[in-house]
Amino acid sequence: MKLSLHTLPEVPLEAEVISPDHLSGLTESEVAALPVYHGNRKVDLGNFFSVSGHLENDHVEIEGDLANIKLIGSGTTRGRISISGNVGTHLGAGMSGGEIVVEGDAGDWIGREMSGGRVIVNGNAGHMVGCAVRGSAMGMLGGEIIIHGNARNEVGNGMRRGLIAIGGDTEEFTGVNMLAGTIMVLGKLGMRPGAGMKRGTVVSMKNAELLPTFTYDCTYRPNFLRYYFLYLRKLGLAISEDSINGSYQRWCGDSIELNKGEILLFVE
Repeated sequence: MKLSLHTLPEVPLEAEVISPDHLSGLTESEVAALPVYHGNRKVDLGNFFSVSGHLENDHVEIEGDLANIKLIGSGTTRGRISISGNVGTHLGAGMSGGEIVVEGDAGDWIGREMSGGRVIVNGNAGHMVGCAVRGSAMGMLGGEIIIHGNARNEVGNGMRRGLIAIGGDTEEFTGVNMLAGTIMVLGKLGMRPGAGMKRGTVVSMKNAELLPTFTYDCTYRPNFLRYYFLYLRKLGLAISEDSINGSYQRWCGDSIELNKGEILLFVE
């Protein structure tokens, strides 16, 4: 099934109905009649998208400038969503299975509180990748988020399980309040990474300015990183042999919490 944006929304359009779970078994006219919210007005999906074909193999294709479309793939449990163009906030929120692939940039809150599945963004991402909603201590519970470009503040805030890989740089508070899980940054970490983390691993290929509540432990070659890197290379990230075979400084923290988290910095 293919959805093509024909009318740009004037305000954010909440379209959580766009997922294989909601579209399964529906005709083109039934899909076009699905409810979405344009601001505070309830309208039909067909007011903004043209619909063609039927859902086959649980695969949904979407094209157009979706930067003002929210909640695509929210709660997805299966199938695949392919997006050609930029996409808005809360992509894949709470998803537990399936795959979302974006050929463009994505907005804030990608994969918030997701528990399974995979989100791949071939461009840049906004703030709060794989995070908890405000007021919650528990963010991403599982699954994978792969960003080929850069990401902004608070990647993995409250992360509990899963993998987040950033092909470029991140901004402030990467891994803030992490409970567990792995964040891999192939570029540079922004300021204050790992603040308040209890457990988990943050990896960066560049040196970083760490908080004074992190202490140097050792320099070594962690075997588990090799398997992560080989896996990420299969997913299309540019992983050098130096990264796979190199040494890393291990810093422990955050000492204001359990002091059982770690930040691994590549030694050039």
